[in-house]
Amino acid sequence: MTDGAWTEDVLGAPWEQRTLPLGEDGEGPVVATLVRRRRSAADLLRPRGPLHGVDVLYVHGWSDYFFQTELAERIERLGARFHALDLRKYGRSLRPHQTPGHVDDLRTYDEDIAAALDVIGSEHRGERRLVPMGHSTGGLTLSLWAARHQHLVAGLVLNSPWLEFQADATVRTLLAPLVRLGARRNPLAPMPAVDPGFYTRTVSATSGGSWTYDQRWRPERGFPLHPGWLDAVFQGQRTVEQGLGLEVPALVMLSDKSMLQPRWDDGMAHADVALNVDVVARRALSLGEEVTVRRLRGALHDVVLSAEPVRERAYDAIARWAATLG
Repeated sequence: MTDGAWTEDVLGAPWEQRTLPLGEDGEGPVVATLVRRRRSAADLLRPRGPLHGVDVLYVHGWSDYFFQTELAERIERLGARFHALDLRKYGRSLRPHQTPGHVDDLRTYDEDIAAALDVIGSEHRGERRLVPMGHSTGGLTLSLWAARHQHLVAGLVLNSPWLEFQADATVRTLLAPLVRLGARRNPLAPMPAVDPGFYTRTVSATSGGSWTYDQRWRPERGFPLHPGWLDAVFQGQRTVEQGLGLEVPALVMLSDKSMLQPRWDDGMAHADVALNVDVVARRALSLGEEVTVRRLRGALHDVVLSAEPVRERAYDAIARWAATLG
C-alpha cells in the first residue's frame, strides 16, 4: 500500500519522491521511498533507444541512498523510465527510531520492491519490461529477488555487486557459524568497525572526491555493523554460490582491481576499496546462463561515481548490453 502522493525530492526539481508505507517491524513503522525525475515535453520527443519500453528500478548499496542523478539521466537517454528505491531504514526512508540498514533476511526487501513496482505499474498502461539495477549489497539483493521473480524480469544490471565475501567463500563458510550464533543471541550487538573511510575519501567532495551528498545517509565510515544483518548477507551469498539459475541476461560491471589494505594509497582513487573484484567476477558466473562481466580500468566501487572517462565506458557498456535485449 502506498500513500499516493508525489512530492518534491531532496534533490530538488524535477526530482520527486513518494513514500511507500510497509507496515511495522520490531522497531515500529517502516517505509521505503521511490524517487523519479518528472518527465518533460523534451523527454517525450526523444528518439527510441535500446531500452525503449523498459522500466529500470535502481537499488543502492550498504550505507547508501540514491543521489546518482547522472546515472538516471543517462539511463533515460537510452529510452527507459528510471526509478530509484531507497530501501527501508536507508536514506529518505530512515526514521529516528530505526537501526540504520538493519534487516535479518534479505527477502524482507521483497515487500519494498513489490510496493515500488505497484506504483511504477500504475503510472503507465501497456506492456513494459523490467530491468532491475543494483549496486553492491543492492546488487546482491536484486540478484536473489530476480531469481525468485524471473517472470517479472527481462534483464539485470549489477554495479559492483556484493556477491561474495571479500576473502572468498571458504573464509565466509568458516565465519558463518559464528555470525549465525551472534545473530541468534543478539542480532543488534555492536560489531567492530571495519570501514576506515577510504571509500568516502575517493568519492566525497569534502575529501578530494567529486560528489556531494548527505553524509547523514552516507556516513564517512558507514553504518555500524550487527550480526543479524551480516548473517542475512552471508545467507544470500551462500545462495548465490549454489547457483541462481537466472534465465535472463545479466550485466556485471566491476573495477579492474581492488585495493583492500589498512593504509591509504593514492591508487585507491582508481580502484575498488570495498570488494575483492576478482572474487566477485568469478562468483558472477553463478548468476545464470547468460552473464556479461565488464571490467573497467580505474573504476571505483560505485562504477558510476568514477572519473568521467570511466563513467563513459560504463554507460557505453550498458548501452551495448541493452541493445542485445531485443
